[in-house]
Amino acid sequence: MVDVMQPDPNSLQLPGENLSTPSSPATARNDCSITPLTPSPSPRVEVRPRMACPFSVVVAIDFGTTSSGYAFSFTQDSEAIHMMKRWEGGDPGVANQKSPTCLLLTPDLRFHSFGFAARDFYHDLDPEEARHWLYFDKFKMKIHSTSDLTMETELEAVNSRRVRAIEVFAHALRFFREHALKEVKDQSSSVLEGEEIRWVITVPAVWRQPAKQFMREAAYLAGLVSPDCPEQLLIALEPEAASIYCRKLRLHQVIDLSLQPVTNGLDLDGSRPFDSSFRQAREQLRRSRHSRTFLVESGTGELWSELQTGDRYVVADCGGGTVDLTVHQIEQPQGTLKELYKASGGPYGAVGVDLAFEAMLCQIFGEDFIQSFKAKRPAAWVDLTIAFEARKRTASPGRANALNISLPFSFIDFYKRHRGQSVEAALRRSNMNIVKWSSQGMLRLTQEAMNELFQPTIINIVKHIEELMAKPEVHGVRFLFLVGGFAESPMLQRAVQKALGRTCRIIIPHDVGLTILKGAVLFGLDPTVVRVRRCPLTYGVGVLNRFVEGRHPRDKLLIKDGREWCTNILDRFVSVDQSVALGEVVRRSYTPARLGQRKIIINIYCSATDDVTYISDPGVRKCGTITLDLPEPLPLPGAVGGAGAGGAGPERREIRATMQFGDTEIKVTAVDVMSNRSVRASIDFLSN
Repeated sequence: MVDVMQPDPNSLQLPGENLSTPSSPATARNDCSITPLTPSPSPRVEVRPRMACPFSVVVAIDFGTTSSGYAFSFTQDSEAIHMMKRWEGGDPGVANQKSPTCLLLTPDLRFHSFGFAARDFYHDLDPEEARHWLYFDKFKMKIHSTSDLTMETELEAVNSRRVRAIEVFAHALRFFREHALKEVKDQSSSVLEGEEIRWVITVPAVWRQPAKQFMREAAYLAGLVSPDCPEQLLIALEPEAASIYCRKLRLHQVIDLSLQPVTNGLDLDGSRPFDSSFRQAREQLRRSRHSRTFLVESGTGELWSELQTGDRYVVADCGGGTVDLTVHQIEQPQGTLKELYKASGGPYGAVGVDLAFEAMLCQIFGEDFIQSFKAKRPAAWVDLTIAFEARKRTASPGRANALNISLPFSFIDFYKRHRGQSVEAALRRSNMNIVKWSSQGMLRLTQEAMNELFQPTIINIVKHIEELMAKPEVHGVRFLFLVGGFAESPMLQRAVQKALGRTCRIIIPHDVGLTILKGAVLFGLDPTVVRVRRCPLTYGVGVLNRFVEGRHPRDKLLIKDGREWCTNILDRFVSVDQSVALGEVVRRSYTPARLGQRKIIINIYCSATDDVTYISDPGVRKCGTITLDLPEPLPLPGAVGGAGAGGAGPERREIRATMQFGDTEIKVTAVDVMSNRSVRASIDFLSN
């Protein structure tokens, strides 16, 4: 229980003058017992001096839905970004410096392995034994899709056993920590202390605060940093990281789709297939594979010399799980970035194509059979998904011949025993003309079948980009950068080029799957590069205000000590899509409701729209709490008369909370005004 004290910025408050703070009305009707005394001030800017980087190395972890990796850079040589070592294992035909995001736990829930090692070990297990092991893949999606994420949220392994999600994520981060530290130490001439390393973890920009906090808690649990040094860990937004890296690009480091007019998969003169330029790019990629160190421009790259101050561009991060869109404007001469529209996107990643493939198998072989096969032969099911994943990457719009996907022997055998007929007979019976059977034990997916698998996801991505481009704030975009693993797909490139190639230049960086990772390192070296962000939601607290007959509804009336109050009013901190600069703060003053109170707990509410008045309006939900720990007040010198004298009773204690909305995470600090001591303040989005 708490009051809000907000001295009016326009009126001068004299020392000793009694602030007419109303006595705290009881929480009779709800949890909203805060009273604002003045109109809420809007965020004000506090200029933060540009800090010299106190860390000697930055390690970024790109924790992706389908693949993950890390990279690092020494602050003394910040133009060199070192990619992680090649992983053991690997897929034929997939040139990738990242590792699949899959994790294996032993039957007694201990960590066994991550990435290719986890996949290969799981695959080699005896089918009976494999049923007891816990294999997780593409588990990041769960964090996006869970609406009430908490520290207790669980993940389901392939064998249906459940484990707390935070533990699975912590195992993965601990694995990266050990690998990265070993590699950094191998390359470092001096002895590194733990606190000399700044860690950066990437998350989709469309993730809400609980999911960002979840990643932070997982990092604490994994021992990346201590909760006492939160500034040692940065959460980077994926498309933002990509945007930061794209600023550094030179012309030979990109493919410009706009320079390649296309008709039916051939160039206008009909001479070469559409994707030959991608083959060139891939070739270049393979040649540069042996080098794991990338040099970036110290200023901005040549591509930007074409951009005028104020030019806008869109970054579309097309990953495994989500598509994430960010609109930035470049500010010259300092080259900082300003976000023009709140992050948008949704769960339209490459995984959608895998799910469509699974649905197609269910259609052919029956859903009950597929579910039974997954449960009884989990390792063989993983094999089948890997086989599809490898072929999926080679699908391109101009391809004439079918794509062959080998079915594991255990699938063919299991089907025969389960159904008493052959896989071939099932295909014939299913009337699925676009999928054929080859005598070598393979499913042959025609071009038509591949289109059917890709189209729903691709249509969603293109629709999202088109809707964003139609917004007035985004009008006049000159460049569209396609990044993320799915941006490597010629199917997606072709669709985007067809839909948007006439309105803006479509640029794909080489090594497009590593763009976010490199940008995350650059962000760790200078987090002030994004100067202005947009608020994804409206945030505020519930307060009491004087009841005004005719303006406030009667059901919100609360009578306390003979005064009439209106409950449940939303006191906004920031509004949805509001521009908030780095260092801009929102201040509120709170006072404890009783003497001796040791904690103030304030509920935070959020809404996706701004046309809300009360915390009980539709679409407003409680999303977190601010906790202010109150230390024992210091005895004031000469407290007999002093400032509180004059018959006004003891002076109300004022706790001033300062909130920052301009960073990638919402932060809160607080000060006990009378003693000028900082008060322990925390903001929690995971305990709802």
